[in-house]
Amino acid sequence: MRDEEFDYIVVGAGSAGCVLAGRLSEDPATRVLLLEAGPVDRSLWIHLPIGYGKTMWSPTYNWRFETDPDPNMNGRRIYWPRGKTLGGSSSINGLIYIRGQREDYDHWAALGNAGWGYDDVLPYFIRSEGNQRGANAFHGGDGPLKVSDIAAKHELIEAFISGARQIGVPRTGDFNGAAQEGAGYYQLTTHKGWRCSTAKAYLVPARHRPNLRIETDALASRLVFDGRRAVGVSYRQGGEMKTARCRAEVLLSAGSIQSPQLLQLSGIGPRALLERMGIPVVHELPGVGENLQDHLQIRLGYECSKPITTNDQLNSWFGQAGMGLEWLMRRTGPLAVGINQGGCFMRALKDANGRPVAATPDIQFHVATLSADMAGGKVHPYSGFTMSVCQLRPESRGHVRIRSLDAAEPPEMQPNYLATELDRATTVAGVKAARAIAEAPAMRPYVKREVKPGADAASDADLLEFCRNNGATIFHPTGTCRMGSDPLAVVDARLRVHGVAGLRVVDCSAMPTLVSGNTNAPAVMMAEKAVDMIREDVRAAAAATTTSETKT
Repeated sequence: MRDEEFDYIVVGAGSAGCVLAGRLSEDPATRVLLLEAGPVDRSLWIHLPIGYGKTMWSPTYNWRFETDPDPNMNGRRIYWPRGKTLGGSSSINGLIYIRGQREDYDHWAALGNAGWGYDDVLPYFIRSEGNQRGANAFHGGDGPLKVSDIAAKHELIEAFISGARQIGVPRTGDFNGAAQEGAGYYQLTTHKGWRCSTAKAYLVPARHRPNLRIETDALASRLVFDGRRAVGVSYRQGGEMKTARCRAEVLLSAGSIQSPQLLQLSGIGPRALLERMGIPVVHELPGVGENLQDHLQIRLGYECSKPITTNDQLNSWFGQAGMGLEWLMRRTGPLAVGINQGGCFMRALKDANGRPVAATPDIQFHVATLSADMAGGKVHPYSGFTMSVCQLRPESRGHVRIRSLDAAEPPEMQPNYLATELDRATTVAGVKAARAIAEAPAMRPYVKREVKPGADAASDADLLEFCRNNGATIFHPTGTCRMGSDPLAVVDARLRVHGVAGLRVVDCSAMPTLVSGNTNAPAVMMAEKAVDMIREDVRAAAAATTTSETKT
């Protein structure tokens, strides 16, 4: 390996990295190395949709990060699972396929990021998507990332959708179509009862190509520079330090925690931090690790009046056998769905006159036909279900900063949840909206009692305190290497790191602002678009060289 040289080195085989490696290696003349810190994705629990509950705590396939104590969450540390295997977090996530709102991407473009408006990015969503419904103006039918409907309607989800309609939220069949607002069933990144991670979608077809090298259990430790040009990556594998070099570019896709961590370890970041850690400054970029954003999830738990929940199935040997048999015979049922089935996007925060404050949905629901003390935890012994709400566009900003020279040591992670009045008010409004749906006529026959937050939480102050004591991540950290042209931006609109050559960041850390929804589909889109930009830049450089030689 020390004597080998590649065209591209992709760091991180996650939601974006697998796309980069798969697409770039389509050109047989392009040599690609993909480095992944975790092992191969062999576990059945990765590929079985309901296995999300197992991988949530796996030390083998999950980084199992914890934030620093958050003063806005009463000093609590928040558990942050992140994927550590081929497919990254797409191998352990909740499978929900959501893109966000048109306005999210138009806002990116308005911030000065040319080429990132909704009309610019929609073709890349379509290119990546293999939707079982087929192709139309908003969807792709034959892309590698398979997207499927939940096969069977559920009585409890139907009641939730009807309850949402009764408080003014229409039913929708497509959260990723012309408009996001509405209540309905999620589509999932599954195919014929199996998870479709980006490793399954993009690496399986590519992994036998002679121009693609995939190295697992390979932890990137620092970038190698020649002056201010990235020319390689040093990584630890099997207890040995190794170095791989590249002719064209290093592509960082290690995620919103580890992409800024690796930049900082390599001498790119805030000067004061680097000097305090004794790291020579390659290029000062004060925004590396700043601008951290995440969706804060508030889980409301209910005891159901009818024994129709997944709790009931999981708490009985007969029910478990039935679930297994349904999956084996038809590849359907709870094992093929995962956790959350129903969703809702609505405008929850109202002004003094009762009018929505936001022009587009500001709250997202995830509705599960089971209940547990935490995501991925053991289900309760009673019939239960969960309504989770999160504010879609938080104003709060946190940071990621190294505190060790060892890449295996987690950096400081401070989300700074609920730091602004808008975030606090919107989150409380989301909890109250969930309660309103639970109290709607369609839902009343199914609600035996509200377990959390419970009847004692009556005032807005009570609900805010409940949110501080119980809020958790919904697994969408973003923004720590954000795109832009201002002094705190880390990458430009072509995802190239400012001030150095041969280096891009292609993952959710490059998002300038968090999208209004789940982040897996946008990460795939960003990587698809990055491949086109990389190829365009290569052609432009070749054309410029030819022109220069002709003039000479």
